[in-house]
Amino acid sequence: MPDLVKLRIDDVEVQAPKGTLVADAAKRVGNDIPVFCYHPKMPPVGMCRMCLVEVGRVQRDRATGQVMTDENGSPKIAYAPKLETACTVPVEEGMHVRTANGKVKAARSNVVEFLLTSHPLDCPICDKGGECPLQNLTMRHGPGASRFIYSEKIHFDKHVPLGSEDDALIYLDRERCIQCARCVRFSDEIAGDPVIGFFERGRKLEIVTFSEPGFDSKFSGNTTDLCPVGALTTADFRFGARPWELTHSASICPHCPVGCNLHLNTRRSGVSGKTAIKRVMPRQNEQVNEIWICDKGRFGHHFTASADRLTTPLIKKNGKLEEASWDEALDLIAAKMKTASTLSALAGGRLSNEDLFMLIELMDERGGRAQLHSRMGGGDLIQKVGVGVGANFGAMGTGATIIVAASDLEEEAPIWWLRVKQAAQRGATLIVANARPTKLDKYATHKVRYAYGDEVNAVNGLAGHAAKAENLVIMFGSDGLGLTASTALAQACANLLVSTKHVGKPNNGLIAVWPRANDQGAWDMGIAPGDEVAASDVMIVAAADPVGDGLELRSGFTVVSELFLTATARAADVVLPAQAFTEREGTFTNGERRVQRFYPAAPPVGQSKPDWQIFALIGERLGYAKTKTSAAAVFAEIAKTAPRYEGLSYQKLAQVEKQFPDVGGADLYYGGAAFENTSGLGMQTPTMAERGEGFAVNHVANGRRHPGDGLIAVPTTVLYDRGATFAPSELMRPRTPKAYVELNSADAAKLGIADGEAVALLVNGKETPAVCRVNGRAPEGVALVPQSLGGPQLNGATSVAVKKV
Repeated sequence: MPDLVKLRIDDVEVQAPKGTLVADAAKRVGNDIPVFCYHPKMPPVGMCRMCLVEVGRVQRDRATGQVMTDENGSPKIAYAPKLETACTVPVEEGMHVRTANGKVKAARSNVVEFLLTSHPLDCPICDKGGECPLQNLTMRHGPGASRFIYSEKIHFDKHVPLGSEDDALIYLDRERCIQCARCVRFSDEIAGDPVIGFFERGRKLEIVTFSEPGFDSKFSGNTTDLCPVGALTTADFRFGARPWELTHSASICPHCPVGCNLHLNTRRSGVSGKTAIKRVMPRQNEQVNEIWICDKGRFGHHFTASADRLTTPLIKKNGKLEEASWDEALDLIAAKMKTASTLSALAGGRLSNEDLFMLIELMDERGGRAQLHSRMGGGDLIQKVGVGVGANFGAMGTGATIIVAASDLEEEAPIWWLRVKQAAQRGATLIVANARPTKLDKYATHKVRYAYGDEVNAVNGLAGHAAKAENLVIMFGSDGLGLTASTALAQACANLLVSTKHVGKPNNGLIAVWPRANDQGAWDMGIAPGDEVAASDVMIVAAADPVGDGLELRSGFTVVSELFLTATARAADVVLPAQAFTEREGTFTNGERRVQRFYPAAPPVGQSKPDWQIFALIGERLGYAKTKTSAAAVFAEIAKTAPRYEGLSYQKLAQVEKQFPDVGGADLYYGGAAFENTSGLGMQTPTMAERGEGFAVNHVANGRRHPGDGLIAVPTTVLYDRGATFAPSELMRPRTPKAYVELNSADAAKLGIADGEAVALLVNGKETPAVCRVNGRAPEGVALVPQSLGGPQLNGATSVAVKKV
């Protein structure tokens, strides 16, 4: 426990940990000191002066250092002659703070008056109106009438894209900016992307971007939440709606394994009558995403409203898919399944736990096999030695060791990247092991380079570091790996944790950096990946596109449950329209095994149904139990039958507790515009180690470098890809690259290929066009091939030929 300090704030006795700032200490007891530049997630700078307070300190004798007392024996308090900023002054024993006397009120009124001297009077059309800290604090502390001459106001550009008009995500209104530097400091100190800053001086001071493309950060949207005025707005929400018109629904991001908590803000159109998502905002969960989300989570929701969404069932007749009724489609599927000798299913990691549970039930009833569409293994080891319940990157610092192996964390799980980076800056030992450089290297205490195929040896070589660690978390990914190699890596990581006794307790254990949001949930429901798609008489494919990924469907009759008419759907015999995550409720289990609820925000598109209901209706046609009435009913069955989910319920997942910093309340100026979490923080499932269950530690052999003298292609991940749930976002399209390959400069020179030239990749007899990048990231002899961009899909290291076209 930290040392506690006693002080008085407006004659209220307060206890606060030593080092706490006065503004934070006051906030914890309900005293809202107004701020503009200060934010509890960033170091203070004392720029705006809005938080001025009167501070009195205990008088001490200069000669002896003893506390001076009055006639009653109480310590004498000497107030400073000038007001001080509550955001920069730490609490002291015996301190007295006055936050509401005449001197303080006059200072606040003056600060607001000065801020308004050149601030535009456009509240009625400002996107921030209704949730604007400046607006609120002007009403509370402002003078009520201006003494300044309107004609002397300085005018600036009001429509400034931070980037080009074609690719800008954030727009700046320079007249509204009050130069609090929150955006600049967030980008530099929190996101690690110093790509915006101040230019000029005095009243000409303005925000500019230094990068190409403009504001080149995966976290740029967070600055619009932090901005205390309407100076920064997102391209998709700018002039789109007023805050008081919006309906709020809690959700979970479907794009990566972090499981960021979201608020979906919707509005019903008065013209079309359709409900549309107007913006996506972070929902506070200090153990998951704090109050941040990445730009993919913020701007990657547009696929849910795409005009290309499937709306009705389709049945293939005479080689062509034609619209059909649900009854017709379900009857046909049931008839085929009744006569089938073999049955299989292929599931994607964006299905909810409820979907996966009903799919595995359907397979079990017919003796079929369900398989996860993934090239990454290790989910069973997460169940055994995953991070302990209560683990929180936000609590990690000195004494903690974090190993990140085979993962480009910023591209695969951006918020984890941000939180691991901050843990390292707080003193945690960060070890980054990869075959190539990544952005996380900058913050690493130790960097380990290995050749692709040598991952297991690299992890085994970290035993000395692991043995010294007070707490140890290992994160493993699939950078350059396939199913077999990633499974071996996971086993090596698990062995290291067990041998050094870093399992079964908080802030210790294993985390898989999964490719998709609910891959861990699939493992928990009993659905794991296989080396190849199993052959069967009837196959059900849900939320996966194996044909688009270059795989062959070996099925006599194929049923696809999907959002879009993917390559797999076009090859199917029956296609069923599924609901998007915004149109239904359910649960995801994130990479830290936290089960979290998401809620419906918009009406379903067309005749679409949730996947769990589709599988239940097929089962009902086959004579199984009646269809469950809701996702909650399905989850209740999960809690009964899945050992790790025992005792969970939708009610428990919806429970919340007080979090700090306090955001989303009446004082929007303190924590920004992120939403308070009133819909559930989720619950972590215990590991076998925590439950006291025995498990084996298996020896694992090191992988081998792919044979051959030529180049080997290895799969990598990029955040902005061309997958079915991100490609429809027109706003992000300019930032989504076309297929490319990264080569080492020596390899490029041998092939006579220069940076930016068009090339052709020949993998497994198939030629694919791409653009070559020669940028120092690829090891010699290796071609880095990002997945889901239209290039070849790889399951681990593969021989490749690269030629200039």
